[in-house]
Amino acid sequence: MLKKISLWKISAGLALIGIGLASYLFYSYLSPNPPGFCNLSPTINCNAVTKGTLATLFGIPVSLIGLIGYILILYSSLLKLKKLHLFMAGFGMLFCLRLTFLEIFSEKVYCPICLACQLIMLVLFIISLKLVRKPLPQID
Repeated sequence: MLKKISLWKISAGLALIGIGLASYLFYSYLSPNPPGFCNLSPTINCNAVTKGTLATLFGIPVSLIGLIGYILILYSSLLKLKKLHLFMAGFGMLFCLRLTFLEIFSEKVYCPICLACQLIMLVLFIISLKLVRKPLPQID
């Protein structure tokens, strides 16, 4: 028999994946010679986010902002803090959307890891909406 996995556990798992992806991007930002795992071509690579004009926002590495965001989502998932989870997932969704928009339309580059982060944030945001939604009253 299959055990039902809670949305909180799914959220925690997705946050852990996000932490891994953001850690890779942050390591690439800090490293003088990044590993280049996602640098497949001039238009499909992570350099715009780790080394280019999109690497920082107000002097803070974008990848570090993402890493902290995923850590806070993991924290809120483990402690079942609905409001923090919704805020961080909403902020993360908008933050990733902004970055993806700038990558595609300004830099004309696609970062595979950033797109994966965008997808994870979308799922986390949907989960968060389900977690804060009040159940409809039962009519007997």
